[in-house]
Amino acid sequence: MKDKRAAVILLAEDDIADQELTKRAFEACKIDNALIIVNDGEQALDYLYRRNKYSDPATSPTPDLLILDLNMPKVDGFQVLETMNRDPKLKMIRIIVLTTSDQEQDILKSYSCGVTSYVTKPINPDDFFRAIFELNEYWFSIVKLPPKEGR
Repeated sequence: MKDKRAAVILLAEDDIADQELTKRAFEACKIDNALIIVNDGEQALDYLYRRNKYSDPATSPTPDLLILDLNMPKVDGFQVLETMNRDPKLKMIRIIVLTTSDQEQDILKSYSCGVTSYVTKPINPDDFFRAIFELNEYWFSIVKLPPKEGR
């Protein structure tokens, strides 16, 4: 049975064009889950730890899913993964790496850091929309995410 509550998705992506493409893909695919966007790994960790402008849980709810780019300024995606992997509460958040890298060492390192899925960003916008639609179908129609309580 499908979880009735809307899921919260945190997108950590530094490229403004990719942020916009993701927002448009969510709209086109009629994904009604909340999409919160941060611009780099440092902001992602601030959000996850409710620091600075993300301190209010009402406006910065714990995400059900993190969509993470690897190549970001300040704090890269691997640093975010390593930090989350060491924290029992953050370890419960499912993570999809969505990146341009298709290098084997990045894929292996991501999975060893606890990533649930690794997706190489499609270059064609139609393929990107299809990938977002399929991620939504899988994560919010098929998979049962952990409950919010205790996180």
